[in-house]
Amino acid sequence: MKVGILGATGAVGQKFIRLLQGHLWFEITALGASKRSAGKEYKQAANWIEDVTLPEEIASKTVKMCEPSEFGNVDFVFSGLDSSVAFEIEGAFARAGIPVISNAKNYRMDPTVPLLVPEINPDHISLIDKQTFTGDGSGWIVTNPNCVAVPLSISLKPLHDQFGIDSIALTTMQAVSGAGYPGVASLDILGNVVPYISGEEPKIRPETSKLLGAYSGGSIEELEFKLDATATRVPSINGHMLSVSVKFKNAPSDVSEVVEAYQNWENPIADLSLPFSPEQLYLLHENEYYPQPRLHADFNNGMSLHIGRIRKGEIFDVNFVALAHNTIRGAAGGAVLNAELLVKKGYLKQ
Repeated sequence: MKVGILGATGAVGQKFIRLLQGHLWFEITALGASKRSAGKEYKQAANWIEDVTLPEEIASKTVKMCEPSEFGNVDFVFSGLDSSVAFEIEGAFARAGIPVISNAKNYRMDPTVPLLVPEINPDHISLIDKQTFTGDGSGWIVTNPNCVAVPLSISLKPLHDQFGIDSIALTTMQAVSGAGYPGVASLDILGNVVPYISGEEPKIRPETSKLLGAYSGGSIEELEFKLDATATRVPSINGHMLSVSVKFKNAPSDVSEVVEAYQNWENPIADLSLPFSPEQLYLLHENEYYPQPRLHADFNNGMSLHIGRIRKGEIFDVNFVALAHNTIRGAAGGAVLNAELLVKKGYLKQ
């Protein structure tokens, strides 16, 4: 399938380019960026920050304006656009009959737009049928969640299914790559922790509520629970760590039941043979010093969720630590997996 990338010169756009090299189903045929980049070869327009060599076939491509008329006959686009411009541009592509799979926040809470993590809520893709960007349904938008809501919702899904979520206390330790490029100033983050990330905490509960909500009759009944969140920036490069404390509606009698909930959980997309779907979604660590971003974030191509330090609490029922690669599982890789699911379900067609 022919794929375009919106915001191709930015950090998320670059991650899309890297992950799509050699993909079995998708080929990049169009790259879009801002007016100052349009008309240049990609190697001149982009400050390449990925730790692999820029592919020559991408380096020599001419960057286009992010306009539907510039993208030729692409089958769909991935969007790594900044939220300041994403609403207008993504809507224009959808209205032009070009499906958009977005990493931006603008449409995430739209009641007709799926906020999708394929293993958690694949049935939510039916919301696409409610969208009215085009009369024939050819243009639509699907989003992937915030880079904290992704690992949080994945970590909670088996536990909610088994015990029911009542309330959560959450502290995040978020890698600097989550701030994009140029990101956090070195004098702010080296040897330091910044205890606040602007705009981050308010996204977490609404997005997680939508992700874990029940789809019925063409709409989502969002999950109601209480959450206190503190988002911090730490000097790791990749991998967001979450310290999670959960109170359940039906508390397990022992933490062994929590472990069993993860071990016995059935992945609803396991039989679809999606290229970006990890063989193991949950990797449970018995070593009390694990997981760690430097050791584990890239495991299984950055698409698995690591769980460790599962233990009984005195205030909450259970405490644990979760880790996911923020720019892969929590951003571009999650969007690629969304596209693969949408191909299998017949929403993306050549």
